Amino acid sequence: MLKVSQFNKIAPCLLTMFLFVASNIQAKENTHNHQQHNMSMVSSPLTEAGNDVFGTIQEVISKLNADPTTDWSNVNIEALRSHLVDMYEMMINVISQEPIKNGLSVKLEAIGSRAFQALKRVLSAHPMMLEQESGWKMDVVMANGLYYITATTTNPSEVDKIRGLGYVGLMAYGNHHQPHHWAMAKGSNPPSHH
Repeated sequence: MLKVSQFNKIAPCLLTMFLFVASNIQAKENTHNHQQHNMSMVSSPLTEAGNDVFGTIQEVISKLNADPTTDWSNVNIEALRSHLVDMYEMMINVISQEPIKNGLSVKLEAIGSRAFQALKRVLSAHPMMLEQESGWKMDVVMANGLYYITATTTNPSEVDKIRGLGYVGLMAYGNHHQPHHWAMAKGSNPPSHH
């Protein structure tokens, strides 16, 4: 059995040893946790970074980082984000669509000033892009807060394609979106152009 005087002599050594062991255990746990965190950052079964706006922006940033010619003083991710929000508004405001002679008729309602401005921006340029890529004619008329869109073709074999695509498919048609978004993010294309 230890006497008090003996305990008082070895207590500081025991305390030092205890603190040393405890700090080593904590350090190992921290290293293990850090390694696990790094592993989760490297390896994940997920492919989506979030919603489509977030995912597109993450992809753009990754490409900008990988491009040694990126001029960060011109990069404008906020302009791209705003445009992607416009595209979201464009997708959710459909009231009706129905077949017409040689194509499709669509009615959209702009609910709120944000939606109205978004539809105005997107629908001002998309008809030209659609015609360049497909040869189809898209007319847009705005009246009383509603947008009336017709998409038609002179080629009878493409009428079913237009109808099958519907409004959303017509808006997503072609390959001009990605180059436009890339140019916008790099600051070399105005956001209003679609």
